[in-house]
Amino acid sequence: MKERTFKNPLLNPGADPWVYKDKSKYYFMCTRRKRLDLWRSKSLTGIPDGECKTIWTPPREGINSDNIWAPEIHKANGKWYVYYTANDGKGGDKTRKIFVLENKAEDPFDGKWIEKGYINTEHPGLDGTIFEHKGKWYFVYAGYGYFPDYGSALYMAEMENPWTLSSSDILISKPEYDWEKQGGMAINEGPVMLKRGNMLFLVYSASTTWSDDYSLGMLTASADSDVLNSRSWLKSPVPVFSKSVKNKMFAPGHNSFVQSPDGTEDWIVYHAIPQSEGGNELRMTCIQKFGWRSDGTPDFGMPLPTSASIIVPSGE
Repeated sequence: MKERTFKNPLLNPGADPWVYKDKSKYYFMCTRRKRLDLWRSKSLTGIPDGECKTIWTPPREGINSDNIWAPEIHKANGKWYVYYTANDGKGGDKTRKIFVLENKAEDPFDGKWIEKGYINTEHPGLDGTIFEHKGKWYFVYAGYGYFPDYGSALYMAEMENPWTLSSSDILISKPEYDWEKQGGMAINEGPVMLKRGNMLFLVYSASTTWSDDYSLGMLTASADSDVLNSRSWLKSPVPVFSKSVKNKMFAPGHNSFVQSPDGTEDWIVYHAIPQSEGGNELRMTCIQKFGWRSDGTPDFGMPLPTSASIIVPSGE
């Protein structure tokens, strides 16, 4: 039997893609700027043709009325939460906050989404994400705490509940290398947690989204370490996923991770630009399988060209 294949992009346009797998369903979100849309599909490659529902639209005025960016859907303590970035459309980066919606229904397509306000971070910021570790929940975001030295850095804090922080914000990573400072600003943003075995990998995006050299960096820590101690995290001195001039794929970043339907494969979901200096408006959602090195670290390879025929995730 001939193997089924697909080609990227999965969704175009599709900036800041996020996929969450719950049981036998995939839930997808991306930046829509004026609203929050949620997709539901039984397969990863079926997301573009899956059900799509607008779950929230902003108020006409207020601190979260505009610039709706980078939504993520998570399940925590049996409830659904969406974290998204917004501001009032008038101020700049210093006015950005990360807001939270809650849904108590078993399926996030059902029930009602309730606003829980914004996360009490110490700095203005964006790209909030959560992860569970040893029975505790943690929040990571890109904070604007050091204007004008650099645009944004990664901060982490423990959570009292899914919309409230209970500890101080700890600086985990700031732009240090040249590859983190491309496009006119020094930036660390878009954090996402990847776990395997006894290792934690905090993958993030570096440089500006409009730069060809927007890429992924990675922090590594032992699962036995104190995740709120910045010294626990070892930073890769080089990008772990970056542009491919040969494949005509530029600015790959702002990613998420998900497994195949049968749980045997790991896939990276990211946005990329299909031409050099193409700009933010050409960001499209792409997916591809990745592997693991003998030392236990992930091997993301390079962005595949849009001409590549990719075998569908195992179990589809």
